[in-house]
Amino acid sequence: MDWNKKVAVITGAGGVLLSAYAKELASKGVKIAVLSRYIEHAQHTADEIIAVGGTAKAYACDVLDKENLIIAEDQIYRDFSQYHILINGAGGNIPNANTTNEFFKPEDSDNPNIRSFFDLDSKEIEKVFSVNFLGTFLVTQIFAKRMIGVKGATVINFSSMAAKSPMTKVLGYSAAKAAIDNFTKWLAVHFAEQGLRVNAIAPGFFLTNQNKLLLTNPDGSLTERSHKIINRTPMRRFGQVSDLFGTLTWLCDEEASGFVTGSVIAVDGGFQAYSGV
Repeated sequence: MDWNKKVAVITGAGGVLLSAYAKELASKGVKIAVLSRYIEHAQHTADEIIAVGGTAKAYACDVLDKENLIIAEDQIYRDFSQYHILINGAGGNIPNANTTNEFFKPEDSDNPNIRSFFDLDSKEIEKVFSVNFLGTFLVTQIFAKRMIGVKGATVINFSSMAAKSPMTKVLGYSAAKAAIDNFTKWLAVHFAEQGLRVNAIAPGFFLTNQNKLLLTNPDGSLTERSHKIINRTPMRRFGQVSDLFGTLTWLCDEEASGFVTGSVIAVDGGFQAYSGV
């Protein structure tokens, strides 16, 4: 595939994983539209790409603001003429959408320091569901229209291990990512006759800015939850960003994965395959 003729639109590209995606594709010659809620984060990623000879432009974009998305899409189309790859990376978890403990005990309901299932605020669940699922839905709705009938056009969503097997404590995020899996398959069928492929990548456990406090102690050592994850991961380590690059480029390349659509590809060191015994 001639990567130099491709343009990729990447949301959430100011974060650790998605900025790495942007830089990896740019290193192959893909032109990158870097989208982030905060323009300074998007600009930082774009500047890093430009500094090594790549082509990128930063855009401020709120994935839950349809009017903002329409404006951003129009500007990107005018800047690049056409785009071929859409990566829906914006998302994340919200601590208030989690319970404090893995398992419920009746006395938790009377403890003000513990957030049980019965204490969860529906508005917090709605927030985390919105930024993950609705943010993917709206971006795809606005950007996919110009991708219909375009050779090699592909949409890549971001799923999670929590989609198939919900993580303890993490209610809102797990439910939202399960919705992403379902949405990916629905879209793949809906647009199959138009040549638009839709797939998702489901990363295993990677250390990022969002989960660092959950997975590491102040001294840098691993938390009890981290040890549980490592013990359930047959390869016995956290993922490294570079572990995702092969799957990413494969899904972007219509010559390599042109008959792949509606798939959720796990990159997890065997986590989903391991029963624990």
